Amino acid sequence: MTYKCPYCYTTCFDDGTITKRVYESYEHSGILNVSENDTGCVVLELSKCPQCGKVAFKLSSHFKSPDKIAPYSYPPVDMILLPSYIPQFICADYIEAVSIVDASPKASATLSRRCLQGMIHDFWGIKKGRLVDEIKELQAKVPPAQWSAIDALRKIGNIGAHMEKDVNLIVDIEPSEAKSLLKLIELLIDKWYIARYDEETLLSEITKMAEEKELLRKPGVSNSNSK
Repeated sequence: MTYKCPYCYTTCFDDGTITKRVYESYEHSGILNVSENDTGCVVLELSKCPQCGKVAFKLSSHFKSPDKIAPYSYPPVDMILLPSYIPQFICADYIEAVSIVDASPKASATLSRRCLQGMIHDFWGIKKGRLVDEIKELQAKVPPAQWSAIDALRKIGNIGAHMEKDVNLIVDIEPSEAKSLLKLIELLIDKWYIARYDEETLLSEITKMAEEKELLRKPGVSNSNSK
């Protein structure tokens, strides 16, 4: 079988040395909400990538009747790998928000809103205190489609009401709303941070190339590639 690292995305053959079951239990308890006659197990697996050396884990339960242990993995399967140039506080909020979106949508949404506000502060330098005021000022700085998406999401159910108040306030929210907010965070990271980095990198490479060509044209400068 193959293993795909959720950190570096390297795919390699797993001969049993990458992924190991470190815990396996066939016992049941009241917390599982299963019948005494039910059979099954709770399994914890650890995987260490041979390329980057990072460890991922997966927790799963297997019983005939419904149980209260939801499958969980870290990094979450839906998490995108953020580049190293993204500010650490934004990465931390995003990773935690993705990690708990199924277990606690309202806590995930709170972290996502904080992540969004942190991005507006860091990338655009907009600091008004209230996220709704910051989003209003953002309107003149981003393409209409981007701003409309941010403003539309602000208006969805309880998100809309509380994005206008304390960004750290935990409120009730639907799982689909919390996941939509995460998708918006990912889109903005791509359109803002990643697009800016790619543009700056390309422009720097072209400028450097032009400077090197100009240097070769100066008298007394030889071309090291010429024979």
